Amino acid sequence: MNEVVSVLVEYQDKIVQAIAETGVMVGIALLAAVLLGLPLGMLIYLTREGGPAENRAVWLAADLYVTVVRSFPFLLFVVFLIPLTRLVFGTTFGTVAASFPMCFVAVAIYARLVEQILLELPSGLTQAAASMGATVPQLVFRFLLVEARSGLVYALTSVAISLVSYSTVLGVVGGGGIGDFAMRYGYQNYQFVLMYVTITLIILCVLVIQATGHRVSRALDKR
Repeated sequence: MNEVVSVLVEYQDKIVQAIAETGVMVGIALLAAVLLGLPLGMLIYLTREGGPAENRAVWLAADLYVTVVRSFPFLLFVVFLIPLTRLVFGTTFGTVAASFPMCFVAVAIYARLVEQILLELPSGLTQAAASMGATVPQLVFRFLLVEARSGLVYALTSVAISLVSYSTVLGVVGGGGIGDFAMRYGYQNYQFVLMYVTITLIILCVLVIQATGHRVSRALDKR
């Protein structure tokens, strides 16, 4: 126990910085998931065969993006996007630049989860909206999002937890973060106590995210 306390005191500044870097990367990717992944998942649902706004060309393009990005091993995807990352940011190093590939993945993952959640809604919901003469935007904002909000929050929580795991890979391209800290200062320097302490902190962060998401999801569930 004394060794654990000693390690925390010695590396506290670097640990705080690493957690902050992970928070920035996950936060940016989650913002992309909400702003782009939610509409993309909604678009896939609406334009599917038999959907309220069926459009095969749009559905095929959106679904193909989600499928391709989700099928990429994340480390290879990060390397694949290095030229584009350099073009956009002028560098591939740094927390913000490293989070760029995570945004693509977050959008794809959340879009697929959004689609699945909407498909699980009662089929009579869209029929009821249509019988009342609701337009597609009214269907989305007054029916689908209202009924699915609890599941959407829970799905976003799952995405956030996955992104914490993905963020550990971004040390390869100089993104920093808690996973990179555990490898560089713990494993590579044979400071195994430090590595285990860092892993414990990651687990605690995931538990906090899970508990927060679950609480918000339950609060929004009016069933």
